Amino acid sequence: MHRFSRSLLLFVVLLGQAAFAQTADKAPLARGTAITDPFTLRALDAGSLGLGRMVGPSNSATAPLASSELFALPALQPVRKALDAEFERYIARHKATLPNESIGVGPSFAFQLFDRAALDSPDTRFVLSGIVNRMDRAYVDPASCGEIRLIYRLTPTKAAEIGEASVSPRLPMTLNMVLKAKGDRDHDAKGTPLTCAEIARRWLATEDLKLTGSELADRLTQDGGALASVGPDDIVRIETNLQIAHAPKTESRDFRTDYLMKVFDYDAASKSFEEAPLEDQIDRQRLLADHDLQREFKAWLLDPAHLSELDRGTVLIPEKFLSRSAIAPTPTGFAASNLQPAFGLVAGEDGTDNPVFSEDDVVGALKTAAARGIAMQNIRSTAGFERRLNDVTCAGCHQTRGIGGFHFPGVDWMAAKPSNTVVVPASPHFFGDQVRRRDILASFAAGKPVDFSRGFASRPQSRGSTELAGTEYDNGWGAHCYVQHAKAAEDDASFRNWSCAEGLACQAMSPASRMGMCFVKNR
Repeated sequence: MHRFSRSLLLFVVLLGQAAFAQTADKAPLARGTAITDPFTLRALDAGSLGLGRMVGPSNSATAPLASSELFALPALQPVRKALDAEFERYIARHKATLPNESIGVGPSFAFQLFDRAALDSPDTRFVLSGIVNRMDRAYVDPASCGEIRLIYRLTPTKAAEIGEASVSPRLPMTLNMVLKAKGDRDHDAKGTPLTCAEIARRWLATEDLKLTGSELADRLTQDGGALASVGPDDIVRIETNLQIAHAPKTESRDFRTDYLMKVFDYDAASKSFEEAPLEDQIDRQRLLADHDLQREFKAWLLDPAHLSELDRGTVLIPEKFLSRSAIAPTPTGFAASNLQPAFGLVAGEDGTDNPVFSEDDVVGALKTAAARGIAMQNIRSTAGFERRLNDVTCAGCHQTRGIGGFHFPGVDWMAAKPSNTVVVPASPHFFGDQVRRRDILASFAAGKPVDFSRGFASRPQSRGSTELAGTEYDNGWGAHCYVQHAKAAEDDASFRNWSCAEGLACQAMSPASRMGMCFVKNR
């Protein structure tokens, strides 16, 4: 990306976040779908949903677990070991590809590594910073009714560092605990097994609760509350995301920040978290090295049934094609060729023109799907295929409309005045998707068929709602858009509807791309 464009992008992000801080007060998009109140999270963290109670011995820990205690637990030791191995691989790759750029912990290095000492420290811990309903993911495991996610943020705990500080002392790492929305033993107060409809109704009912702090925490966790059935027995996995390295801007290059993402499934037999593949995170390098595996993957994904699932955003790629880690750099551009990893139709991330898919592959697959009567919602071109293939991956999604490398940094209630330390708890991508998620909860609650489809990460699916119209999430100032041609027939079919509201125009973010953002028209 050109330096001017990158500077403009950063300016837009900052102004967009400030604008959202005002919008959020007027229209809380996460109503009924997430818990973000700092005082309520503080109470829940001190109670049944503190990380120590969720993963501690017999789940009976009464005091918060420091990081040093957490990773000393047998259940978490494999996590710590796997993270160390990823750091060593990252350092080795860096030294091989950027031998003139020093790497290490501290400002004296060109690439400044995350200080792993924080994971062994008695002065840091993971603090509950948000709870998110993901029943929109029930297509993965229908019996579980989707997921509930407890999001914890690594935070220093020294009172002297926190106090009245207006700047958050939190560290750039989150631990996302994924639980079944409905566990095998979840029942209501009368002993009747919970249904997806009842769980959805409980969450939607939180929209009408005019409580905060411990009062809301008690209401949420008591019989009939949205969190009444949430507990250690329902843990599926944990997902970690940390800023593994940051490179400040220099005279020769712009700044760069890399984020490491890992997933660890809970193994009931060993009672520990074991390294696992990331969902839909395709191992591109392994595919390029194994031509038989590459052919098998292409045949699988381009099959009309699976191509339709990719289009709807519900594809579940077999584990044999997936990676066990992902590095997502930021900032990134808006053109599909700049997304990471670029799997299909452009030069590989190693700089060679070695695509997994050709344009003919995609065009042929789309024609086959059309001949079988399969209507595509998002993928209507090769560019649409590539963008979708990027944004279903962990790395590609986290690079799209994120806050740095995160979609839910969460609120910070460790400071004495939490309201002064939080501008926005989540990314534009997160908030733009809440209308769709709430629509899915409403379908569950009413016992209606559920449509799990979703739009691109850059542009939310409206579901017929006008709630996002004129905002940065849809077509308002700062929204992602497509610069249309003078002749409509020349527009890319996947993005021709990505227009801007009246008074705004789509400005491309690089000369090589028609993707951009909505700004006020030049007079």
